Amino acid sequence: MKVNKVVLAYSGGLDTSVILKWLQQVYQCEVVTFTADIGQGEEVEPARAKAEQFGIQQIYIEDLTEEFVKDYVFPMFRANAIYEGEYLLGTSIARPLIAKRLVEIAKETGANAIAHGATGKGNDQVRFELGAYALSPDIKVIAPWREWDLNSREKLMAYASEHGIPVEMTQGKKSPYSMDANLLHISYEGGRLEDPWNAPDESMWRWTTSPQQAPEQAQEIELSFEKGDVVAIDGEAKTPAQVLTELNRLGGIHGIGRLDIVENRYVGMKSRGCYETPGGTILLKAHRAIESLTLDRELAHLKDELMPKYAKLIYNGYWFSPERLALQTLIDQSQQTVNGKVRCQLYKGSVSVTGRMSETNSLFDESIATFEEDQGAYNQQDAEGFIKLNALRLRIANKY
Repeated sequence: MKVNKVVLAYSGGLDTSVILKWLQQVYQCEVVTFTADIGQGEEVEPARAKAEQFGIQQIYIEDLTEEFVKDYVFPMFRANAIYEGEYLLGTSIARPLIAKRLVEIAKETGANAIAHGATGKGNDQVRFELGAYALSPDIKVIAPWREWDLNSREKLMAYASEHGIPVEMTQGKKSPYSMDANLLHISYEGGRLEDPWNAPDESMWRWTTSPQQAPEQAQEIELSFEKGDVVAIDGEAKTPAQVLTELNRLGGIHGIGRLDIVENRYVGMKSRGCYETPGGTILLKAHRAIESLTLDRELAHLKDELMPKYAKLIYNGYWFSPERLALQTLIDQSQQTVNGKVRCQLYKGSVSVTGRMSETNSLFDESIATFEEDQGAYNQQDAEGFIKLNALRLRIANKY
């Protein structure tokens, strides 16, 4: 396919600036740049001036933070999704939104290709491309890291120098880690973390106070839920992005949400990564608490059984797949009664639930659950027949 115009996911950093020039040189096509603000905590507007230096005429810079939390993070947390028992999928959930905007911009601008800066070793290439193909089956995807021979920072710097690409020299010591951030989390890979025996340096963490140095006084917060989503903190209504921003701030103060794991990448290798997800850690704990009060037992257990499959789909890049969409329909239906309030205590790296209530949807009946006189609401003698019926196959199996 002849590329007439390509939409590049552009950060303005060294890698994507080299990619931009490389696309112009190798594919000899017009390039459109797309820079997304999904809460990474860095200014995105400087990418405009950098793109203009390359003669780019169509430059897209967009604030997607509310869409990111409302349509991607919150639906995922309704499922209580965790990959391999620990990872809250902070990087994984950001990729489908970027892929969606890439193909939408391609359609708007008449481009027949998109390009990204993910390497050929990682998960992100899969996530970007599966998302793009699901939404635009005929789109051409250009992944320079799978095509060129600029496979080291030295080669990238040499290419930049040769083609007059300005490289900003940062003041002070450069971080030895590869980092990726959005409003849900920040990740760290590479450097000394490549040896899974090495403990991360305390100086690595950007968002959270060390639990040992966190305040000596615990803090209580109250989260209000409507249909499985937090809509207010301490009684103050907030938008989805505002909710996550505030929970990140509070969790960061109290050292909540640090994680150090070795995970299994979709491409087949194991990878060691460290993550900070303060707001997400609080959100998950509180969501499970309100579900414990408002979800039927078998529905709650069904969700727990389906969750690992759902989480794996997100991790592997299948956000737009029919199976994920079908699961989401079930999950969202289950959340119609997940309404109420949860009180959490934040203290030195931990989140504890100290109360939960729902005026309209609680399934907890104190008159039945009480250890005191229950006024005939539950006949304890009924339990004997229930136990014997369920024990029948066990008794038969052990008779012989």
